[in-house]
Amino acid sequence: MRNALTSLAFALLVASAPVLAADPPTTPAKPLPAWEQLTPAQRETLMAPIRDRWNTQPDERARMLERAQRWQQMTPEQRKRARHGMQRWESMSPEQREQTRALFAKMRTLDDAQRRDLKAKWRAMSPEERKAWVQANPAPADMPPGPPPRDRD
Repeated sequence: MRNALTSLAFALLVASAPVLAADPPTTPAKPLPAWEQLTPAQRETLMAPIRDRWNTQPDERARMLERAQRWQQMTPEQRKRARHGMQRWESMSPEQREQTRALFAKMRTLDDAQRRDLKAKWRAMSPEERKAWVQANPAPADMPPGPPPRDRD
C-alpha cells in the first residue's frame, strides 16, 4: 500500500507540475535531489495538494490510485506523450473539451478504417458543423471529465 501511495503521489506530482512550476530560473538549474534528500518541509510542500485532493475527493481515490499505478508502468516516451496531452487538455476551452469527449467516445466504437474516415471528415468540418455533430453525437453522461486516453494512430 505504501508503494502504491508513493506511486500515486508521484503521478499526481507530475500531473500538477505545470501548476507548481514558477517562472523559469535565469541561471542554470542544479539537478534536483532524490526524494530521500528532500527536507521534511519540501516533502510537505509536494504532498499537501495530493493529500488534500485525496481527503476531499474520496470517490476519486480508486481512480487516483489506478492512474498512479498506470503512470509507473509507462515508458519515458509514453509519459512524455501523456504530459503533452494533459497540457493540451488544460489549454482547451470548455467547448473544445466537450467536442473532444464526444469525438473520443465515438472513435472508441469504430474500427480503424471508420476512425480514419471520421478524422478526415472532422478536419474538413467548419466550427458550426462540428457543433452540430457534437449535438447529434454527445459523449456519454458517465464519461469521466478528465482528459481522454490517447487513441491509436
